[in-house]
Amino acid sequence: MKPARILTVAGSDSGGGAGIEADIKTIERLGGYAMAAVTAVTAQNTLGVQGIWALPPEAIEEQINSCRMDIGIDAAKCGMLGGPQAVEAAAAGLGAQMGLRLVVDPVMRAKGGDRLLAPEAEEALRRLILPLATLVTPNLPEAEALVGHRVETAQERERAAREIVDMGAGAALIKGGHGQGEEIEDLLFDGERFYRFTSRRIVTRHTHGTGCTLSAAIATGLGEGMELRSAVRRGIAFVQAAIRLAPGLGGGHGPLDHHAGQVPWQEE
Repeated sequence: MKPARILTVAGSDSGGGAGIEADIKTIERLGGYAMAAVTAVTAQNTLGVQGIWALPPEAIEEQINSCRMDIGIDAAKCGMLGGPQAVEAAAAGLGAQMGLRLVVDPVMRAKGGDRLLAPEAEEALRRLILPLATLVTPNLPEAEALVGHRVETAQERERAAREIVDMGAGAALIKGGHGQGEEIEDLLFDGERFYRFTSRRIVTRHTHGTGCTLSAAIATGLGEGMELRSAVRRGIAFVQAAIRLAPGLGGGHGPLDHHAGQVPWQEE
């Protein structure tokens, strides 16, 4: 049986904890075949982002087209885009495949606070990318930026999820990791019903790339034909395992363990 063909459209993280690198590790660990359209190259580690170099918009679109026209794409994940021209290029490439199962992680800032989406690109993201999305996965600050109001209480999160779907997305997952308390509640709105996923908060500094990992995991599930709620549930469980087993690398926000406990391959 051929693996699900999953495309990630995102920036490269030289430290390997987020972006394209985290996505590829996640997709392959969950049994998919990973492809990539790189939007930007970053000099980045657990301490922060030291530099960002955007790729030309035509390079982004052509990478997507190359994958689509030959290998094919069962599902895709869209992460860091950077500027408005990159948003337009990604929308053109992703929009060329009708019925694409697309998970959009609206990456705006890195874990350390560095801006990864230009302010002028936010409107292009709402207008061009969200209507293509099967699912949008903002954390609380990203949800606030998308809808333009505070997103803290349960009622505010439900309102934000509805508003994101009203922007054209098929569904919205409001991630609760930036909230308070010993438990994290992720809220899924599929356009008709709300579903809540509760998990124990793991107190650790090793959370770099959690959003990238979750969106890539969900996209892999959708590419395999999983129902949305099941893909979200498995994605959250995978991220929890990857946080719990984090290797403890770096002096800042450390990376996850994308092997999730898997024993490395050994020659027999």
